[in-house]
Amino acid sequence: MKKLVDNLYKNQSRIYKFFLLAVSVFLIVYFFPTGGQFKYEITKNKPWQYENLYAPFDFAILKSDEEIAAEKSKIKETHIPYYKFDVDKAKNVQNTWLDQLNNEQKDLVQNDSLLHDFINRTISKIYQTGIRIEQSEESKDQLVFLTKKNQVEELTLGDIFTQQNLKSYLQNRIDNSEFQDIKDELLSMFFDILKVNVEYNESLNEKQIQSKFNQISYTRGQVTKGSKIIAKGETIDGEKLRKLKSLKFEYESQSLESSAFVVVIAGYTLLVALSLLMLYLFIGQYRPKIFDNNNKLTFIFFNILFVVFLTLMVMRVDTDYIYVVPICILPLTLKAFFDARLGLFTHVITVLILGMIVPDSYEYMFLQITAGIITILTVSELYKRANLFISVAQITLIYIFAYFAFNMIQEASLSEINYNNFVYFLLSGVGLLFVQPLIYTYEKVFGLVSDLSLLELTDTNSKLLKELSNAAPGTFHHSLNVANLAEAAANEIGANSLLIRVGALYHDIGKMKNPIYFTENQTTSVSPHDELSPKESAEVIINHRQEGIEIAKKRNLPDRIIDFIRTHHGTSTVYFFYAKQKEEDEDNVNIEDFRYPGPIPFSKETAILMMCDAVEAASKSLKEPNTQLIDDFVEKIINKQIEDNQFVNANITFKEIQSIKKILKAKLNNIYHLRIEYPD
Repeated sequence: MKKLVDNLYKNQSRIYKFFLLAVSVFLIVYFFPTGGQFKYEITKNKPWQYENLYAPFDFAILKSDEEIAAEKSKIKETHIPYYKFDVDKAKNVQNTWLDQLNNEQKDLVQNDSLLHDFINRTISKIYQTGIRIEQSEESKDQLVFLTKKNQVEELTLGDIFTQQNLKSYLQNRIDNSEFQDIKDELLSMFFDILKVNVEYNESLNEKQIQSKFNQISYTRGQVTKGSKIIAKGETIDGEKLRKLKSLKFEYESQSLESSAFVVVIAGYTLLVALSLLMLYLFIGQYRPKIFDNNNKLTFIFFNILFVVFLTLMVMRVDTDYIYVVPICILPLTLKAFFDARLGLFTHVITVLILGMIVPDSYEYMFLQITAGIITILTVSELYKRANLFISVAQITLIYIFAYFAFNMIQEASLSEINYNNFVYFLLSGVGLLFVQPLIYTYEKVFGLVSDLSLLELTDTNSKLLKELSNAAPGTFHHSLNVANLAEAAANEIGANSLLIRVGALYHDIGKMKNPIYFTENQTTSVSPHDELSPKESAEVIINHRQEGIEIAKKRNLPDRIIDFIRTHHGTSTVYFFYAKQKEEDEDNVNIEDFRYPGPIPFSKETAILMMCDAVEAASKSLKEPNTQLIDDFVEKIINKQIEDNQFVNANITFKEIQSIKKILKAKLNNIYHLRIEYPD
């Protein structure tokens, strides 16, 4: 049992990797659609590349979207609208009209019974059909249904009074009565009394139209089992295309039997597992440091699952919206945290997985892989907002351009292209703009570092660098000089200049603890080392590395920056005090007491920092520098580091080291260039 526990403990990293792979495969396959799959690719206006296809069973031919849309349009055109007659409002007006008059009008009506009866009859006549608000561009001859509680009357819009025809009706009615002399007063009374009580019944109309929509047949005709659908070499168009799409729909809508369901799930599992295994092999072969870091592997697989689930959710709503998903956010994110090659490879694997289930898989995969390549090639310096907007615009244009070209081939007509997808591409581009807050979230959740965080750390007004400049101003100035030298060298050989600049700014923060023991911070000729033995002095100097690591961890600096603190002296020696100890007691000197504990640099960036740090620090000892002296000085320091095997673990070449030497010589010559002597 103990042996088993020991083996589990030793292999916990491998077990976790297997568990991560298994869980990812399970989650993806679990949410995959499990209907039947049509094994042929249908491309409009292309020749049928397969053998003659015969109907495997009877199936109905689906109507085209245009045919369905035409039927729906006809239903709307021929629909007789419903208007609602408010009986209660009509009765209320008829029963209370006298109370609504002012005192003068009321006296006039009450003193004349004939006038009272005339007004009452007129109101009753008007409310037989009611009053409505007139709509623009309506036809008076339009048939409508007028609903009065449980009764329905068929009449025309012209039969229902509006404010416009109501006025002419009242005028004619008054002109044909004995009350012509008070025509204006009567018109004013009627318009004060009468209220609109007929309105368009929107809910009932929608219900009736939807009911008719539900009665539409989405099929026309039938293909019988055994009949030929298409022959090899025939062009996929017209009725043949309609039959093929109908057969594909029939396959995908069929419910699988239990045995077939198991086979389909097993097939999906094998393909998804193979795809993710290829990603594992790629990372293990070309990115071993990422492969060894389970946190980073989890981050990569989380992003894959996020994109796959988002796409599947959109497909469940409507497959037409599939291009709304900003799938290019995957390579964009991975490039921000790792590198372009890993981001592109992961993107391709994810697109291959989605290609198993999306409609028009070839078109989808071509568009997404092309967009992913453009994402990798165009997005640089993500921390600059303008770059992100420009790149998103380029990605969106590539989507539109490629989709337009595909449809030109398939539709052979510009009028039949589905231009709605252009809007979806624009929405996808807007989604890509959310990559910056997403990256910030990932940094907090997974503890990773992106260029956005590195840019924040370059701010010399940050709290930690402010403390360094106050406690050890000489060290702060030295760090700025090293940062400038290292950034220039990194740009020359294509290393990460932003990362190395941050590393250079913080590499000596350990000197804050005992700043006076370092020459750049000493303001007098008296040195505290005069009171210490060479071994004790060397110990103080060497300890600034460990003290810097402790400060960095306490201030939550990223591990990528702490690596610069660990490695910037490698396993070199504090030679000044070692030589001093040899002078005092040559027989009892151990060079290991004067050696930094390492580790040595393990990347281009950490190697560059070691070179620039040593050259900048030693350059302060140059007296009357000239070009030849500077060149020999740089060669001597860096060659000594090479002889001490300080760069054997760094992936840096001799050619790149020569380029770095060239940059350092040029920079130092600029710093120490000779000036003319001005007369007193």
